[in-house]
Amino acid sequence: MPFGGDGIVDVQDLVALSEHLFEDYRIIAHWMLDETEGDVAYDSAATHDAVLMGNAFWQPEGGQSGGALQLDGAGDYVQTPNVLNPADGAFSVFAWVQGGAPGQVILSQVDGENWLMLDAQGSLKTTLKGSRRDPDLGSTAAITDDAWHRVGFTMDGKNRILYLDDSEVARDSQTGLQESQGDLYIGSGNNLGSGSFWSGMIDDVRIYDRAVAP
Repeated sequence: MPFGGDGIVDVQDLVALSEHLFEDYRIIAHWMLDETEGDVAYDSAATHDAVLMGNAFWQPEGGQSGGALQLDGAGDYVQTPNVLNPADGAFSVFAWVQGGAPGQVILSQVDGENWLMLDAQGSLKTTLKGSRRDPDLGSTAAITDDAWHRVGFTMDGKNRILYLDDSEVARDSQTGLQESQGDLYIGSGNNLGSGSFWSGMIDDVRIYDRAVAP
């Protein structure tokens, strides 16, 4: 039946259709981080609304897409409800970040792993892996130059892949990841360690329930 329900396809029906043409139905969580007040970061894709902790505050201008979340590296982070279990299969996560320092974390899972973080040299890495015996996946892509960078991780069922600014920077073979049902931390490590809090801005965090290339 046409959108209008009157049996006639008219201009109003076409406008209604066009509003849905560019929606990404693969996305299962999307924190735009464009709020200007309050302590809630709304999930525009589903119901995983998050809560600001510490002194995290909104930066209405200067983000990569609209505003952004400003963190000071001293106990600020955002906690979201559980979105997915990494052991369930393919998935992807992308975010825009600015700032940061070695050892700081962009996204992690409570009682799980650090999905996106910086190593001791300030290069992008992930600790998501199949077992405790497996190595982390790291890169030589340093991002602590105070410029905005888009970072990402994809698990396609056969490979772990890290992305920086829409280019692949690390890959290895991995047929599965460890299970975790925990909430997510944006801007902190999985154990809220003092050196893991992000110092800088984070913007436009997206999670997909399948492998997505930039």
